[in-house]
Amino acid sequence: MRIIPAIDIIDGKCVRLSKGDYNTKIIYNENPLEVAKEFEAHGIEYLHLVDLDGAKSSKIVNYKILEQIASQTSLKIDFGGGLKSDADLKIAFESGANQITGGSIAVKNRAIFEKWITEYGADKIILGADANNEKVAVSGWLEESDQELVPFIQEYQSKGIQYVICTDIAKDGMLEGPSFDLYAKILKSCNVTSSLSPRAESRGKIKLIASGGISTFDELPKLAELGCEGTIIGKAIYEGRISMKQLEQYILESK
Repeated sequence: MRIIPAIDIIDGKCVRLSKGDYNTKIIYNENPLEVAKEFEAHGIEYLHLVDLDGAKSSKIVNYKILEQIASQTSLKIDFGGGLKSDADLKIAFESGANQITGGSIAVKNRAIFEKWITEYGADKIILGADANNEKVAVSGWLEESDQELVPFIQEYQSKGIQYVICTDIAKDGMLEGPSFDLYAKILKSCNVTSSLSPRAESRGKIKLIASGGISTFDELPKLAELGCEGTIIGKAIYEGRISMKQLEQYILESK
């Protein structure tokens, strides 16, 4: 299972929120590049970079930070937050993103998101399926849609999506543990291998990336056992609940 630390950006600084509430902002570092370099120094290969200013303003904002980290580290970066147009996507990839995550756009403008999957390929486009009470949330989690989470993922699975990041908003930043039951439900529903369900077979299996609520190192093997392809860790690292040494050791042992 891939370990993917998160850097969330507001006003060019590395921050964390609780349950996506901008009023709960804590600044952890004024220099996101410094944080990214520390991750890299401990054997981390992947980074989840979120433009929270972008998510709020519906257009890419902090692409210069993406460019800095991409050009000065070898981290493979998935970038999300406010990507709403072909121009936004072009800027993200030109600034060094390895993959992009589309959340709100996948709900509000399916045609453009499906076009991105076709144009860039399923290995470059991640579906951001963030949910509250199993309903998909959009606009930096400021709005809840009427979309049911599992059918939403299945629909995009049929369009070729492979990578899915799922955050249970109620858990995000709370350090109370991830939504094991929700992830088990998604994997069971989307990765059906029964001969009775040829349609599910034809969709191809999703690579589920767990996000939100990770609080202790012991939760990582459990997520791996469930079948999660990756896990995004944020506040647990910044608050010292999970050490960089532990992650370094986990990555070494996984190889």
